[in-house]
Amino acid sequence: MTPDHISELFAQFRPVSVRRLFGGAGLYADGVMFAILSKNVIYLKADDSTRAAFEQEGCAPFSYQAKGGQRAIMSYWRMPERLYDDPDELATWAERALAVARRASEPKAKPEKKGRAAKRGARTPRR
Repeated sequence: MTPDHISELFAQFRPVSVRRLFGGAGLYADGVMFAILSKNVIYLKADDSTRAAFEQEGCAPFSYQAKGGQRAIMSYWRMPERLYDDPDELATWAERALAVARRASEPKAKPEKKGRAAKRGARTPRR
């Protein structure tokens, strides 16, 4: 699958760039990776809010053989076959994947330190 073909597929969605990534490629929109391409198959970013839709379509998550022989599973799910021929529906799924990718890239809140100040309610006693 060429970058031009990918651009055509996602034309209803928005401009998509393709960057080589390991044995495949990352698909980016607005500078955020929302999908991967591996062996001519597109996998869209998913989380708890979108995973059920992939499962209902009979799709599986992207996985690969990790060091030590274990199978590693990522948060990208195989794009339903029907979307390759339905640009409007593909745009909807891609928009959801981009939203998931944006949420995943947001900085995580740092956990509060557990120390004496935290035990006293984070206020230093007056002397």
